[in-house]
Amino acid sequence: MNKTHAFACLAMGLVPAAGLAQSNEDGAFLGTIVLSMPTVPGLEEDAISVTSEGIALSNPADLSELFVAEPTIAVGSSIPMSQKVYVNGIEENNLAISIDGARQNNKVFHHNTTTLIDPALLKAIRIDPGVAPADAGPGALGGALAYETKDAADLLEPGQTSGGMYKFEYDSNGDIFSNNITMFGRNGNFEYLGFLKAADGGLREDGNGTDIRGSGTGLVSGLGKVAYETEAGERVEFSYERVIDDETRPYRANIGLITAGRPLPAERPYELDRTNVVLSYSDTTPTAMWDPTIRIAYSATELFNDESNLSTNTTTRGQTKSLNGEISNRFKLGWGELNAGLDFYDDEGDLEYRVLASTAPVTPTVEKLRNIGLFAQARMEPSDRSRLSFGGRADFQDFEGTNGSKQSESGLSGNISGEFDVTDQFTVSAGYSHVWGGLELAENYILNANWTYPAEGITPTTADSTYIAANYTIGSWIIDGKIFATDIDDARAASYRNGPAVSVDVQSRGFELGLGTAWEDGFFRAGFARVDTEINGRPSDSYTGNYLTMPLGDFLTFQVAHRLNNGLLLGGDVQVAFDYDNTYDSDTGTQGPKIDGYAVANAFMEYSPKQRENLTLRAEVNNIFNEAYVSRATYGQEFGTVESLYEPGRSIRLSAELVF
Repeated sequence: MNKTHAFACLAMGLVPAAGLAQSNEDGAFLGTIVLSMPTVPGLEEDAISVTSEGIALSNPADLSELFVAEPTIAVGSSIPMSQKVYVNGIEENNLAISIDGARQNNKVFHHNTTTLIDPALLKAIRIDPGVAPADAGPGALGGALAYETKDAADLLEPGQTSGGMYKFEYDSNGDIFSNNITMFGRNGNFEYLGFLKAADGGLREDGNGTDIRGSGTGLVSGLGKVAYETEAGERVEFSYERVIDDETRPYRANIGLITAGRPLPAERPYELDRTNVVLSYSDTTPTAMWDPTIRIAYSATELFNDESNLSTNTTTRGQTKSLNGEISNRFKLGWGELNAGLDFYDDEGDLEYRVLASTAPVTPTVEKLRNIGLFAQARMEPSDRSRLSFGGRADFQDFEGTNGSKQSESGLSGNISGEFDVTDQFTVSAGYSHVWGGLELAENYILNANWTYPAEGITPTTADSTYIAANYTIGSWIIDGKIFATDIDDARAASYRNGPAVSVDVQSRGFELGLGTAWEDGFFRAGFARVDTEINGRPSDSYTGNYLTMPLGDFLTFQVAHRLNNGLLLGGDVQVAFDYDNTYDSDTGTQGPKIDGYAVANAFMEYSPKQRENLTLRAEVNNIFNEAYVSRATYGQEFGTVESLYEPGRSIRLSAELVF
């Protein structure tokens, strides 16, 4: 066991919670972060490998809590249905996003979230920041982000054939009640899992005691999985996952209020419905030359705004959908491993806008994009002290605009990364990737049937990413650091009025430092990150940076946990964002105002009574000091006419989970 993995076991072997980690299996030296969420006490220690990326123990209710321990990942907005994730300063739409391997095409409306997902569904999240392997999928301009949902096999104890879990949760800020139940089992060669959750609550208050506009909770999520595995190890699995958020939100769901411009209602109904369906084939007893992945999937996101009872008297429906799949095989060879195959997607985005007072027929406005990719990724260990990964892919695209115009493009991508143990205590690593992202669909809500596409076509998007990293072990302590850079050229920034071919160049630069240690019954972890972003050579702003980047700056995080002799687990975390003044106001073309910093502390305790070890009780105090603040990644803080959405103030969250 290497020292990195030993640190993982010490840190994770004592808590049934989440770990933010680097994978030791698929090219750990890519800087991969893996966030794993065990849901049953007693998970084997070697099921999770943890390096100095950090550990999350957040019992997350939304994306902001899911990534709370990682200083290079920022989440904007206090309302889950309008939260956006930024990895190394790059918005998630520029990453290859998947759920259970299924490509996500969720660019519906820039005021709502890209991928609405319920953390209660998840068992793991894999993040390849910046440099991603070729088999992570097409369009990995800023890396890759892969969500993985629970399986029955993850929850069944040895020898157990069926079981279940029920969890009740209450949050005092907003009087939010949440109930979820999971049933799972194995019958002969069949496995099944069913999960259902409902959450409901009122408006939340910020640290000033003011109601946060449109912050009510109305969420339903579900997951169903069935699988059949033959005696020879051939496995077929079908999964259906769906999440619905149906509530009144701010008129622009990621903004509290805009104080200028045309008069609009303060709020309107939002119904966001995301679906993910996956059918896959694999072999659980692979040979050196036969370790296949065959998958076909359908994903869709629909957003509906019913303004029939408002002064606007309209309805707007946007939908993105993707039919996608992969056929690949992993070969174990004398020098290492090669994963090679083909993937594809057929994506479509459409908009249907109705003025209810008009009797004119409405024809949806549509863009379409198809892609076929060929890829290969090699992973090897040239020596006992070194690891190497390199690969490439070729992508071929066909695009159709809103006016029926067509464009075909193709391009090549490549990546290489390596890790070398200078000594038993000191390891260095580095990586580089060039990604041909090609064309991408515009968001649904700006699609314009009157667009004129340029005769020479839209310029394909490309990206170059690099990083250099090192970690050093001193006894039980690990010190690590990384510098990173991503340049995205000709990123599509289509506009309803300015046309379909507008593009910008995006740049992200930064570094991160980490310090961590673990002892027999606990751990401590601290991280610092600086993320500077630019658009067309000047400081970024959140308006031009929609779907691209955000002004971020410096972040500091702390996390600690310790289990007492009586089994009580205590822990907490602190997130600090420092003042940031390198802003840009695109309305005036001048420097924007300073964005204020903040410090937020959270604490929890968790206990399983010895008389009822299948019962887990947890109490949390979030935002202990009732800080009134706006998350750094939330839209509009650099504009004087925008009232940004504040985060919730102090809250007490209580939960009870019963395993049966």
